Amino acid sequence: MSEVFDLLVEHPFFKGMSAEQVRVVADTGTPVSYREGQTIFSEGGHADACWLLLGGDIALELQTPGHGPQVMQTLHAGEILGWAWMFPPYRWHFDAHVHSDTEAIRFDGPRLRDAAEADPVLGFELMKRFTRILVDRMQSIRIQLLDVYSTPR
Repeated sequence: MSEVFDLLVEHPFFKGMSAEQVRVVADTGTPVSYREGQTIFSEGGHADACWLLLGGDIALELQTPGHGPQVMQTLHAGEILGWAWMFPPYRWHFDAHVHSDTEAIRFDGPRLRDAAEADPVLGFELMKRFTRILVDRMQSIRIQLLDVYSTPR
């Protein structure tokens, strides 16, 4: 797990967390690889993980009636994929498809929740960071909707 810890301790997402907090998170992480075209998760499925992308591109897609999948956002190296593991009912809100071969660290959501419950300071740190991701994703979608639905005056 030292390899995972070394990657996390240098990452901006974990800046300001104690070494022990980062170690607890690292202990839930496993290096993974995905090939172009793979589906990591699907809307409505059980959300039980999050990922730190080390390389590659992941598209977050929304299935739209009559139009098929629409890319809402594309995530790249250095970004975090997945926040639904934190919030009941623990269901994915989008599909996540691999657009280019991807290397990542996969974190076990239930183990992270247990660690957050056991250490409320860690829990608060994680909540702040994942809430920021949620807000950023909502802002991204808001901008897309304004672009699609705005009409010139």
